[in-house]
Amino acid sequence: MQTVNIHEAKTQFSRLVDAAAGGEEIIIAKAGKPAARLVPMEHAKVTRRFGGLKGKIRIADDFDAPLPDDVVAAFEGR
Repeated sequence: MQTVNIHEAKTQFSRLVDAAAGGEEIIIAKAGKPAARLVPMEHAKVTRRFGGLKGKIRIADDFDAPLPDDVVAAFEGR
């Protein structure tokens, strides 16, 4: 665990973030007293369940049909 003062943390922020991302814990002190802790992110494991939205979403048959001319003109600024 590394302790740095707030001024040093401001000037070496990128290096400190890299160190924290590598697993190191950094304490940031203000006037010699710990004020904040920089720690690595914990990535939650996401489990995906296929078919979870089955029957809840409907895609129209004409989903990929060409847009009407007036809508295309609006997008093109005409």
